[in-house]
Amino acid sequence: MNFRNIPPVVKNLLIINGLFFLATIVFRDQINLTEYLGLHYWMSDGFYPHQLITYMFMHSSVDFTHVLFNMFAVWMFGRVLEQVWGSKRFLIYYIVTGLGAGVIQLLVAHFRLMSIYEMLTPEAFDFLMQNGYDLLHGGKGPVEYVNDPNFVNAVILMNTTTVGASGAVFGILLAFGMLFPNTELMLLFPPIPIKAKWFVLGYGAIELYMGFANNPNDNVAHFAHLGGMLFGFILIRMWKKDRTNFY
Repeated sequence: MNFRNIPPVVKNLLIINGLFFLATIVFRDQINLTEYLGLHYWMSDGFYPHQLITYMFMHSSVDFTHVLFNMFAVWMFGRVLEQVWGSKRFLIYYIVTGLGAGVIQLLVAHFRLMSIYEMLTPEAFDFLMQNGYDLLHGGKGPVEYVNDPNFVNAVILMNTTTVGASGAVFGILLAFGMLFPNTELMLLFPPIPIKAKWFVLGYGAIELYMGFANNPNDNVAHFAHLGGMLFGFILIRMWKKDRTNFY
């Protein structure tokens, strides 16, 4: 990868994400940057408004592939979009899709929590509001609460941290598929060519299925990915020009 040939916004996104990743590891004994900069549900004690921006620059500190694959996608597809749109429009697109992904993630968590709250006693609900964050991070609660799967699910939904550029990355994939639908991409598994439009549609369908499957052991924010695609689609439609020839 020749950094001199990478357009400026993509280059700086790669650098910033890399620095955030390194800082998370280097300073983890002094400060938990994931908790402070990652996105929490708005009723969690761990929530701060700045997290809607900072979460998209944070990645798992124990899984290098998380930041690696996201930044590879930003480099591979983002540089093409920046060259077509220009740096200003690409940066706006990246931030809007990342914000949109975070908003959708919070809304999905909210509606899931609403359905769980109805199954909690008023006492359990009050304890959740007052102590849920500390409970998730090593605190102890009454046995009748911590053994209640509904209470445990509510604690996790309300206080789990969301990190990663994946929402913006899925927005980038959506944009590439819309602007260059017939460009052939080579899959790794299986190693076959596929047109960009089918790749994006297939990926979106998988994310939709996985999101509604709601596997408790799945810590991937599938609806955040779809949120990035949704906000990207809306923004592209707003920007749409009289262009009928695609590559």
